[in-house]
Amino acid sequence: MTTIQVFDPSLCCSSGVCGVDVDQQLVEFATNVDWAKQNGVTIERFNLAQQPMAFAENPVVKAFLESSGAEGLPLILIDGALALTGRYPSRSELMRWLNIDAISEQNAELIAIGAAIAAGCDPCFKFHYDKARKLGVANETMMEAVNIGYTVKQAAGKNMLALADRMLGSGSTEKAASSCCGGSSADQPKEEAGGCCR
Repeated sequence: MTTIQVFDPSLCCSSGVCGVDVDQQLVEFATNVDWAKQNGVTIERFNLAQQPMAFAENPVVKAFLESSGAEGLPLILIDGALALTGRYPSRSELMRWLNIDAISEQNAELIAIGAAIAAGCDPCFKFHYDKARKLGVANETMMEAVNIGYTVKQAAGKNMLALADRMLGSGSTEKAASSCCGGSSADQPKEEAGGCCR
């Protein structure tokens, strides 16, 4: 299991997300840390103001501070090896370091979009559309998921009609459609058809 150690500069608290004037980079990194932990990653953070011994006892960190000073923090170690200094890693960098497929998160949202269409769930679609958009998924790609979901929904409807035909006898679904439309479906103009009359 990969372990990430973060040696922060002096912060007001363990995450630096406190006080009135909060650094947006720290807020974003705190969110990414939570996300990584939810994916089973061990992340340890050390605050120079609160845990100076952790800096002094780690030979890699100690050597870095002697050459670059505290101004070069934060410093990121992966399994004890120096990975990044001077800034916090992005979500995509964390994914790469942890061998988490960046596509899988996007694909998960695309699957959810398709499922929302198949289920006819408006709130589900809006929620997952927004998440996919934030992950950088293109509208064209989301439209492919929409079409797949719609095809699944249509196939399910056709299968149910076929099942009804088998259970109730040949042509029973045609009679049901005619009844729904108020006449024979063959006589129903296509442009006026809708709902069950399609």
